[in-house]
Amino acid sequence: MSDFFRWLSTLNPWLEIIVIVGIFLAVVGLILFFIEIAPRPGRMYTIIRLVACVVGPVLVLFLLQSWIEAMIAAAVLGLLFFFLDKRARDGAGSLFQLVGFLTPAIALLAVGLIVPTIQTTIQAFMNSRGTEFIGFDNFAWIFTQPANVRIIINTIVWVLVAPVVSTIAGLAYAYFIDKSRGERYYKILVFMPMAISFVGASIIWRFMYAVRPAGSNQIGFLNQIIVWFGGQPLNFLAAEPWNTLFLIVVLIWIQTGFAMVILSAAIKGVPTEQLEAAELDGTNAWQKFINVVVPGIRPALIVVLTTISIASLKVFDIVRTMTAGANNTSVLANEMYTQFRSFEAGRSAAFAVILFILVLPIVVYNAVQLKKQREVR
Repeated sequence: MSDFFRWLSTLNPWLEIIVIVGIFLAVVGLILFFIEIAPRPGRMYTIIRLVACVVGPVLVLFLLQSWIEAMIAAAVLGLLFFFLDKRARDGAGSLFQLVGFLTPAIALLAVGLIVPTIQTTIQAFMNSRGTEFIGFDNFAWIFTQPANVRIIINTIVWVLVAPVVSTIAGLAYAYFIDKSRGERYYKILVFMPMAISFVGASIIWRFMYAVRPAGSNQIGFLNQIIVWFGGQPLNFLAAEPWNTLFLIVVLIWIQTGFAMVILSAAIKGVPTEQLEAAELDGTNAWQKFINVVVPGIRPALIVVLTTISIASLKVFDIVRTMTAGANNTSVLANEMYTQFRSFEAGRSAAFAVILFILVLPIVVYNAVQLKKQREVR
């Protein structure tokens, strides 16, 4: 494979594009062959399968120059096409087509998620060079260092504050402007931060928090307001422990629009009959909201809370852009990157495993709730 990439790098850029596109089309054609053509009944398709059983190993032998791998390919293809030929006698077979369509996604999932997860878990129990098994030493180092414990606490604070505040703010905004005049424009204003990347939002808020010495012209919006009211400039990003909350404000600013859109759609889905029945029973606006609207949008609330919780757990861009973890503002994702840059692969992997363990209950809870909703439907 490395020889192929070296050969590809020697070609003209236009030829590289042609070769890459050709390989892509060949892979797509191969997938379509296995899904659509190979399982079909008939003598012609049986001959095609027989030819493929011969051509496949020959190509493997030509490309890899290995008789062993060619024989393995012949055995695999032989078994595969034997199964296909058997299935083809009674039709293509929905089971095989399902597997055929899912195989590319499963392969990408394995390469991009499952294999890296296994490798990272193994690395968490190795030394910095990955050459020696050291057991739980990396985890012991994390939980015995006060700075690392503070990092875990900061991450928990992010998970506790950001989802709750974002969801409450999004729900309040969605409910109070629902069916009001100019609703679409109000929603656009709140949703606009979702169109900004985390890095872009972090740069914007760095200017908001910017501070200069007293007596100088303040370029930070918040400090300029403080000075106008006769106060002293405040270094928001260095004021412990409140600086972590000031960083969380950025995520809340971004995610409130997401919460508002999801919850607004859910509120519009609450049956009108239930709202009218509540009004006939003499309930006030608050009672109607608590007893009718909130139970009616519970699935959407769960989705919003769990989604923002996962985003809070793996937040990296905001912390890295605004403070780089200074002044005790670091979180797990940022420290994972910092340790990796310091050539401490084992400790970096240990942080990643802790992050995975914290995310897992939220994902499982979300999956269980979705399953319950399907059962109700």
